[in-house]
Amino acid sequence: MCVAGSPLVVMSAMGRVTKSEFGTMPDGTVVDAFTLTSDAGMSARILTYGGTLQQLLVPGRDGSMANVVLGFDNLAGYLCDSNYFGCIVGRYANRIKAGRFSLDGATYLLPVNNGGNSLHGGSQGFDKRVWTAGVVETSSGPGVQLTYVSPAGEQGYPGTLTAGVTYVLTADNTLHLSYLATTDKATICNLTNHSYFNLAGEGNGDILGHQLLINAERYLPVDATGIPTGQLAPVAGTPMDFTTAHAIGERIRTGFEQLLFGRGYDHNYVVNRTAAGVGAMAFAARCVEPLSGRVVEVATTEPGLQFYTGGFLDATFVGTSGRSYRQGDAFALETQHFPDSPNRPAFPSVVLRPGEVYRSRTTYSFSTE
Repeated sequence: MCVAGSPLVVMSAMGRVTKSEFGTMPDGTVVDAFTLTSDAGMSARILTYGGTLQQLLVPGRDGSMANVVLGFDNLAGYLCDSNYFGCIVGRYANRIKAGRFSLDGATYLLPVNNGGNSLHGGSQGFDKRVWTAGVVETSSGPGVQLTYVSPAGEQGYPGTLTAGVTYVLTADNTLHLSYLATTDKATICNLTNHSYFNLAGEGNGDILGHQLLINAERYLPVDATGIPTGQLAPVAGTPMDFTTAHAIGERIRTGFEQLLFGRGYDHNYVVNRTAAGVGAMAFAARCVEPLSGRVVEVATTEPGLQFYTGGFLDATFVGTSGRSYRQGDAFALETQHFPDSPNRPAFPSVVLRPGEVYRSRTTYSFSTE
């Protein structure tokens, strides 16, 4: 491995990492960009602001490269962003009903920032923080490791939480995300990456023709505010069924009540784990863009997968392509625990206690067909 001057360049037999400045916060804090490049030519750029995946260049069937994630080419865009483009969300990904939960006899109140509920950690969640970052060597290749220490009481959450996320891009064009967290007091933790994908290239039309398969026979129905009813409902016989591949837009306008609530799909799926135990990696989803031939496969240790079709994108934001982002222009496959789990004892627990380590892994593997 060799290290050069500014910008930093780290090289290994399996790829390289470069570091550069992306922008400066209003308080003078510098936001850095780390670009991971695999020997196969794919690259991923990660920002210290929000731990954000800002760019992901992926080859198509004909070898042409396209950026397949939505985002901005400047820091100002992210500072104004209300859609969580590409960021790490926490302490709690997804919604908590009424911004309220109880733990060990105490009730905690969180910022209400989404239809009467708390969403993605509150109004100033992990997506709005500048993370500490450095280059790491792993057995799969070089990566970037980000750390953020969330003080006790931040956004209403108990305990000081030390969170870490490591991005590694391997020689076989797989992006690995590994999460760790510890706490000094009982708290809740549920982290994910909120990238929006368009496998044709960001800004290049909608994703309604993408062919999607989700390895889940059950999903979580929600009320009109996006909070789960508590039921784990079968997908069979409904437009929620992606156990075999369907075009994302094939049934999105059928009038099915759940799709009206989410302006399309915005639902958590229960990942099938028949061949993988709790905490093991399990296949979660596969999506194909027919024209470019690009394919992404998702595997995770998490019990749930939030499938979102960008129903709340409203052309307000102009992305890296110079085009505005509209409803249905991208999809998200967010690996996570279930929404509102702190208020649902029957759901898998999200409680983290002192002495325990929160661990989560997800991979996004890219190929063509």
